[in-house]
Amino acid sequence: MNQEFIGALKEIVKDKGISEDLLFETIEDALVAAYKKNYAGPTSSAQNVKVTIDRETGEIHVYSQKIVVEEVFDDVTEIGLEEAQAIRPIYDLDDVVDFEVTPKNFGRVAAQLAKGVVTQRIREAERSIIYNEYKELEYDIIVGTVLRQDKGMVFVNIGKLETVIGPNEQIPGEEYRFNEKVKLYVVEVKNTSKGAQVVVSRTHPGLVKRLFELEVPEIYEGVVEIKSISREAGSRTKMAVYSNSENVDAVGACVGQNGSRVDVIVNELKGEKIDIIPWSEDPAEFIAAALRPANVVAVEIDENEDEKSAKVVVPDNQLSLAIGKEGQNVRLAARLTGWKIDIKSESQAAELAEELDFGDDFGDLDEAEDFDLEAPVEEPEVSASEATADFESEEVTEEPETAEDSFEEVSSEEADTDEQ
Repeated sequence: MNQEFIGALKEIVKDKGISEDLLFETIEDALVAAYKKNYAGPTSSAQNVKVTIDRETGEIHVYSQKIVVEEVFDDVTEIGLEEAQAIRPIYDLDDVVDFEVTPKNFGRVAAQLAKGVVTQRIREAERSIIYNEYKELEYDIIVGTVLRQDKGMVFVNIGKLETVIGPNEQIPGEEYRFNEKVKLYVVEVKNTSKGAQVVVSRTHPGLVKRLFELEVPEIYEGVVEIKSISREAGSRTKMAVYSNSENVDAVGACVGQNGSRVDVIVNELKGEKIDIIPWSEDPAEFIAAALRPANVVAVEIDENEDEKSAKVVVPDNQLSLAIGKEGQNVRLAARLTGWKIDIKSESQAAELAEELDFGDDFGDLDEAEDFDLEAPVEEPEVSASEATADFESEEVTEEPETAEDSFEEVSSEEADTDEQ
């Protein structure tokens, strides 16, 4: 190797962001392996060697190394103290003595080997740079360009990489057109042998959270917090919000004037309905709000450490509304709150209390706390199937120490009504 080669290496180090020390050490290790393979026999002292490269001139030197000992048992790896001091008086026991064994024409072998090592290092460095770049975008939104569809998979260009939206990560019924821009949630970034692999989703609850952060300044600034989100992509999302300022209405900030803010997100999610409810530290209030649009007559909390469950009583004519179509409303409410919810109508609760003598379980319904949550006029077509749902809460952020005493609920449907 010569100065021109060294200069080229340093340019590569500068352009590719590779560590100069690491690159030269890797070349030196490769040269040691090459020397042992091509020049040293199994009993040769050259088996214990090191290679050095002058980082200014490019000169290469190969040294056989021996340890200074008082009595020599293996002359391949050891040298006596007297013999070592004859070479250089400063040598002492356990020092290492270098004997230069650089072969002729070894520089040509070194140059060829160094070229291969540098190429490999450049490839690894580029992979590492790309991985670190996308790793910073994990749990965030990126914009991709649709390339093609094949066997239910959607291939998307996200800049320096190409990724895939799997069937389970696509919003049901959503169509993807060539060259269309789509917003994707980065679920995970993996560092594989083939380079960085980015896992993206259009169905993850985190996508809704990030979209609101982009659209609502109060959320981005931390004035309003998203406490939890439960989502059935393409159909409905429930989101609990809390304001850290008495002067800011959390629900109103998310909805925007005449529903302007929430409408942007609904359009991005292809018409997915979004219910925004105020988070409460009181589980009964939170559960009652989460079951909107149904009115709630009473909530009985069972403080069981093993299983958090709540019994909810609703008016007879709103049992189906509380359960939702195919159980969706109570299912999303259970996920949102983290509580198992058992819903009964007033008549069912009264009959159960009378038959099992559990009158105290729900209390006197006439004297039960009325949450005064007015339901919308429309009542969807639903089946009054099993009213119990048990799901884990999809927590988004940690709960604060305090909460508001009053709450209200606004859905994207209500926002649309106001706009009209």
